[in-house]
Amino acid sequence: MKILFFTCGLGPGGKERRLMELIKDLKNYPEIEFELVLMSTDIHYKEVLDLNIKIHYLIRNTKKDLSAFYKFYKICKSFNPDIVHCWDSMTAVYSAFTCKLLRIKLINGMITDAQKPGSLFSSNKIRSIITFPLSDIIVSNSQAGVYAYAAPRLKSRVIFNGFNFNRTLNLIPQEQVRNDLNITTRFVVGMVASFSVYKDYKTYYESAQILLDRGHDITFLAIGNETDSFQPRSLIKDEFIRNFRLLGKKSGVESLINVMDVCVLATYTEGISNSIMEYMAMAKPVVATDGGGTKELVIQNETGFLVQPSTPLEIGNCVEQLLNNQALRHKMGMSGQKRIHEVFSIESMIHNFMNLYFSLVKKR
Repeated sequence: MKILFFTCGLGPGGKERRLMELIKDLKNYPEIEFELVLMSTDIHYKEVLDLNIKIHYLIRNTKKDLSAFYKFYKICKSFNPDIVHCWDSMTAVYSAFTCKLLRIKLINGMITDAQKPGSLFSSNKIRSIITFPLSDIIVSNSQAGVYAYAAPRLKSRVIFNGFNFNRTLNLIPQEQVRNDLNITTRFVVGMVASFSVYKDYKTYYESAQILLDRGHDITFLAIGNETDSFQPRSLIKDEFIRNFRLLGKKSGVESLINVMDVCVLATYTEGISNSIMEYMAMAKPVVATDGGGTKELVIQNETGFLVQPSTPLEIGNCVEQLLNNQALRHKMGMSGQKRIHEVFSIESMIHNFMNLYFSLVKKR
């Protein structure tokens, strides 16, 4: 079996991490030959360079560079894959027509979020309308994503993100992390997400300042791309800035999550959130907004609390309830970790992808 993976890049995101985990495991299957196509030379996961696999760099001169279609066609003609597995919406566009022309099975893996069903004119929605009819299988990481994109039922498969528990080994000791970040408060609360409108740090910061107004002894962490820029800082009152650590993009996020007592995600909508998976795998109770696929991951009142988006008071109250009840924090954290082991493990994700690949080749 020959598989060609096609993705925009291998930046530091969760989607890219999942692809890396899958590729590394495929090296254990001698009957599978695979190559990788990247649209960027910026590689965060450097271990891909040590896997002895062929990497094609499909670099566009401009965003409207139509020669990219021909470049991808030539790669497919040369490698002659049984399956093309594209990992995002743009690579789905470049893949779809070539796969149909060359009769290659196409797995369209572009659904990693759960936009609101009415979002008809987003770039991802437009690309889904173009590529879904030309795809053999459409993979989403959540049921909410299938619904949000109105993916054809018979073509759709849900394969949940998987967490690799090896990431919880060799953690930096909690005391060292607290010292490195100059944390002296009793509690630590954190959110791991890039700073963007959809991630709604504004609500997280408002909920934090509600709790600080109430006199709670808490340090709040913000971890993710652009969280250390001027705009997030401007959302925090001067009197409370000492209680925040705006850390920006960080590697080894597991050690940072490990010092948190409660973990928050205030986003408007998600597919299956990698951040929440990391929280739960580290046995931390979760307070998250009930959008997209989050309810497929977090069980209300069992592994955490789900609240409506843009409700800082609700988030603050839920965090406060957990901080005031150590037994509840422990119980929810352990229940969450058990759920990741049982439903969202990396082994389960890889097993489901392998079954999909073999089933497609049999139909060819």
